[in-house]
Amino acid sequence: MSNVFEILQQRGFVQQCTNEEIVSRLLTETQIAYYVGFDPTADSLHAGSLVPIMAMAHLQQAGHKPIAIIGGGTTMIGDPTDKTEMRPMISAEQIEKNGARILKQLQRYIQLDNAVGLFLNNAEWLLSLNYVEFLREIGRHFRVNEMMRAEGYRQRLEREMGLSFLEFNYQLLQAYDYLRLFQEHNCVLQLGGDDQWGNILAGVDLVRRVEGERVHGLTFPLLTTAGGAKMGKTVGGAIWLDPDKTTPYEFYQYWINTDDRDVERFLAFFTFLPMEEVKRLGKLEHDEIREAKNILAYEATKLAHGKEQADRSQETSQAAFGGEGIDLDAMPTTTISKDYLEDGIPIIQLFHEAGLANSRSEARRLIEQGGAYVNEEQQKDIKIVIDTNSLKDEALLLRAGKKRYHRILLN
Repeated sequence: MSNVFEILQQRGFVQQCTNEEIVSRLLTETQIAYYVGFDPTADSLHAGSLVPIMAMAHLQQAGHKPIAIIGGGTTMIGDPTDKTEMRPMISAEQIEKNGARILKQLQRYIQLDNAVGLFLNNAEWLLSLNYVEFLREIGRHFRVNEMMRAEGYRQRLEREMGLSFLEFNYQLLQAYDYLRLFQEHNCVLQLGGDDQWGNILAGVDLVRRVEGERVHGLTFPLLTTAGGAKMGKTVGGAIWLDPDKTTPYEFYQYWINTDDRDVERFLAFFTFLPMEEVKRLGKLEHDEIREAKNILAYEATKLAHGKEQADRSQETSQAAFGGEGIDLDAMPTTTISKDYLEDGIPIIQLFHEAGLANSRSEARRLIEQGGAYVNEEQQKDIKIVIDTNSLKDEALLLRAGKKRYHRILLN
């Protein structure tokens, strides 16, 4: 069996680990069950979620059994980690719907067929708990002074809103998840972002106290781009894995626009390319780095949306840069009323509403600086009004800068 722990280390996935030597030996000499929890507060995961997903995929390819947990029970409380305020409550029905959509996204990367991989909702065992019994059997193993040292709790306590007693229970429930998964599925490794280290250790300790067994935890680095942005976030919002929220073309463009300094790192995290190829591409400079970005965008899009969409997005992107043969159907598209366009739309308003500028002032700057195009004609007059006379082939093709397109159709 390959040393998948070494593979994870080489690719940058390992931030903290309860015992690297033991975990490495477990992953090399035996087949284990491991788990990652996913938050179902939205109906889609985003590009930042790909770090744990890709790690799970590497482990499954090495013969280990993934367990993906949807926090239907814990979401009822909300993880206070890295949150400035209490999360809004959502219904069990919405959590169930979100979980179903998230499962489809996960299945692009890992096999969750109830045989070689499991997809579970912790609501199954958390919502039926007897509170007093839970406190007596589980709560007695926790020390408040130790819990208060957790950075997520400490940060919230320092803020004016403080930490609700509801949220204070979160660590107990996540630890209990680990205990249940160990008892029922012999799960011996939990993975998560580095902000979950305290919660993971609480689960490791609970299994030791209740069962007298040793289990392990591993965390991933919390990725930011070289420019300081949170991974999977842009000025326009999150880059979702759901194609209805972020089109495959927009997903592809996110990776094409990767900062040169991030290319090698992102190739290691978000593709299955051999590390020799990752390092070769990472050494490219100047105009040649475009090759590496194209490969990153193609491989990441193929995993998230399939080869057909990756091919189409690549062709559209390359045609757009070449200025001809653009696959318009792959472009982000908005349909508006013909009457609305006949009345005329100020160009500043149009670029803002199409999502090519985050505000009207940003749209104004874009136009004034020569970065706004309508049907490939540069527009520098902020007072211009776009109407049906501007149509070309019954559509408007808007472009912001060199890379971002949006098509307007009429109904």
